[in-house]
Amino acid sequence: MRVTQRERVPVVVQGRGRCRTGARALWLGAETVVTCGVLLLLLVVHQLWWTNREARAEALDQVRVLEREWGVPPPVRSERGVPGGAVGGGGEAPVSAPSVDPSAAEPSRTVSPGSSEAFAVLRVPRLGLTVPVAEGVSKRSVLDKGYVGHYPGTAGPGSAGNFALAGHRNTHGEPFRHLDRLGEGDRVLVRTRARTYVYRVDLVLASTSPRDVGVIRAVPRSLVRPSYGYDAPGAYLTLTTCTPEFSSAYRLVVWAKLVSAG
Repeated sequence: MRVTQRERVPVVVQGRGRCRTGARALWLGAETVVTCGVLLLLLVVHQLWWTNREARAEALDQVRVLEREWGVPPPVRSERGVPGGAVGGGGEAPVSAPSVDPSAAEPSRTVSPGSSEAFAVLRVPRLGLTVPVAEGVSKRSVLDKGYVGHYPGTAGPGSAGNFALAGHRNTHGEPFRHLDRLGEGDRVLVRTRARTYVYRVDLVLASTSPRDVGVIRAVPRSLVRPSYGYDAPGAYLTLTTCTPEFSSAYRLVVWAKLVSAG
């Protein structure tokens, strides 16, 4: 039989426009992922590096201002870039406990010079730390500036009661980054315009709840772990910060007792 008509074979033509649209969407998605990754990296760099650099510089300036006002001679060496006092890093000899003259203490009302105003300098030789102490524990106006904050309502430096302080452990100067390295017998010095108070570390509470207000009471004792704390009135210093690092789930607490004022 003779074929008089060619058989037609159907041809399927793919739309080029649809392929281009899919490729463009894929490209835009990849660009978005890369951009988000870069922004996240920049945020991490800002938090872990830039905020520390900025806050430490501001804290350094504030220490200089305070010590200039107090007529303190310029330091020969510096601690973590902040002037004044002994440089830490080595072992600390235990401090003997001489009698403390109660008249040398500063009542609480004298350490509230104004909102967020620095009024003292905290030194911790073991940690090589020198940092200004400001009134209040606001993040924006105190802690994020690299300062250590004084809990409102707690005692003043050298006073009977509890001189309670808080500081960042990570970012914004992280003054209490290595607070966990302190142990019994280590010295903590608090300098004001009038005098220098020397405290000796007595107890360390490695972890407690952020709502454990007992640790900053006049006679400090943990409400979460009652075996940690004191039973009798005294002149105490409390240092608090977040734990573990890069988390605010719990609080690390270091307690010290006043041993001298001069």
